[in-house]
Amino acid sequence: MDESGHDHKNTPLEARGGVAIRDSKIWAFVKGWEEAKRFAFGDIFDRTDIEIKGSKLLDAQTFTQAKQIPGLRLHDRHKAVARFLTQQGQGIKLSRRDFAAYGQAKLIMADRIFKLIEDHDGKIFASLIPRGVLRPKDYKFDHFLRRDHIYLQERYFHFLEGQQEHGLFVMDQIEVKEDSRFVRRLNDYYRKTQKGLERTQWIVPTPLFVDSQLAVGVQAADVVLYCINYGYRRNEWGFTGLTRQEIKQRYGGLIHKSRYEGDVYSEGKVYTSYGIVYVPDPYATA
Repeated sequence: MDESGHDHKNTPLEARGGVAIRDSKIWAFVKGWEEAKRFAFGDIFDRTDIEIKGSKLLDAQTFTQAKQIPGLRLHDRHKAVARFLTQQGQGIKLSRRDFAAYGQAKLIMADRIFKLIEDHDGKIFASLIPRGVLRPKDYKFDHFLRRDHIYLQERYFHFLEGQQEHGLFVMDQIEVKEDSRFVRRLNDYYRKTQKGLERTQWIVPTPLFVDSQLAVGVQAADVVLYCINYGYRRNEWGFTGLTRQEIKQRYGGLIHKSRYEGDVYSEGKVYTSYGIVYVPDPYATA
């Protein structure tokens, strides 16, 4: 799991979510991730401290750079990427080819991440709210999970129930104070509410916090959430904020393909549960 847009600066949405991967497939996913990095960037990338993040892979400049020269062959791309990463910032003038190679490599890596998710039967989950939604001054439930967070827990539970498997959360450690606050809300939800107690049948409610630089699953979640934030839209949401068309066109369909979707049986009725949910007002009580 990860989050996107919580700094309330540039992104159109605030998103929390991630990618669910069965434990038996995690090692294969990690090995595929390392192979994807080598294919995209070459061996030079392993000797850098660059973290795979959506904001670094898929900023607007990446798309502009990648289009400067037609797709380079693997060997040529690796050589140019090595020049870019070793000579950038050293006062050495880099060529258009070098910039294009690095832009192409970043797009290839993002493409491979979505392919890895699909190949390993990963399912995408996210809850979204508009950026800048203000908490009402008289809001009295700050110690509870917001509606969008509850809906995220609900979708994850529906998925696990359908699989008849237990699941847990592996989360990016961001800021200890804020992480602690979220865990307290999560604990209260799963221990003090009827729905939460029911959902502990399949959800392990105690999250594991990791450094995203050392956890490729969290890095994958970051890239996915970035793409959702900027490029995944549903007509029924009525969302009119910023959409980056290059991300929507390249990754919108891939997100839709891997999002969770399942039938849920409740009170004698069947309805479809979707893993990506948009909540216009997370503070509404009904």
